[in-house]
Amino acid sequence: MKEFLINENDAGQRLDRFAGKAAPLLPEALLQKYIRLKRIKVNGRGGKREQRLEPGDTVQMYVNDEFFDRPTDENSWLRITAPRVNVVYEDENLLLADKPAGVLCHAGDAGEYNTLISNIKAYLYGKGEWDPKAESSFSPALCNRIDRNTQGLVIAAKTAPALRVLDEKIRLREIDKLYLAAVHGKMVPPSGTLTGFIFKDAKQNRVYVRQKPEPGARSAVTKYRTLDFKNGVSLVECELLTGRTHQIRAQFAAAGHPLVGDGKYGTDKTARELGIPGQALCSYKLRFSFKTDAGILNYLAGREFQVPRPEFVEKLFPM
Repeated sequence: MKEFLINENDAGQRLDRFAGKAAPLLPEALLQKYIRLKRIKVNGRGGKREQRLEPGDTVQMYVNDEFFDRPTDENSWLRITAPRVNVVYEDENLLLADKPAGVLCHAGDAGEYNTLISNIKAYLYGKGEWDPKAESSFSPALCNRIDRNTQGLVIAAKTAPALRVLDEKIRLREIDKLYLAAVHGKMVPPSGTLTGFIFKDAKQNRVYVRQKPEPGARSAVTKYRTLDFKNGVSLVECELLTGRTHQIRAQFAAAGHPLVGDGKYGTDKTARELGIPGQALCSYKLRFSFKTDAGILNYLAGREFQVPRPEFVEKLFPM
């Protein structure tokens, strides 16, 4: 049990709102249930969810201690009672999820809990395939990540041996990651390679493309080929040969072909007019191109997985 004294800053809040902030990992449905069961009290008596708190009130919460922790990648899955995971492929070793645009892979500084990894953990916990109390150290982990506003495939390892193999294969570039992007203008030539050096400005959360090496800049290489062209917009398939922050977005913008809907490196005017929510970019295909032994994952050698046609492709390039 934890007890809170209501001060001037806390006064005026509804009991359920205050309790939700005090126990940020407590699922909303369970919070409301605990209020009904009088496990959340005001001044020693059962409270009402809409009750307004006053200065000097005491709130007693008979709630498990873990629900009072701040959300992190390790515990925020507790907050999720109905996990949402778009599973593209799954076996005993790994899971491939189609992350929606707008969802973070991991918790950010603001303490968001509804992240991809939290939903995957809640999903596996609900299936009985992962029990954090029975594990000494391992928890399901993402092997790659994509931007919040990018849709697409993310690999999650369900076991420690699988995580070790996947991390090694990504390091050796034996897992190919291909993207679909809608960019302004016609690519000339229609297929080619974008090269350069990317400098990251962490304060502005953006990168800059340089054509010559400079301190702090890292090489960036993106292969592309044009798949379609309509109404001044090209649909390109991109293959990352390096994995830098905002690499595709920044390199195409630097080449004079910013992504449709990318307000950071271009303009989002076209996207708004077409009803496309955000940048037209999707990590749509993964290929397990193992060239060396993959141990327990050898059965994946040569296999390829992809998501259905993204929404922006359907709208900009209807079949």
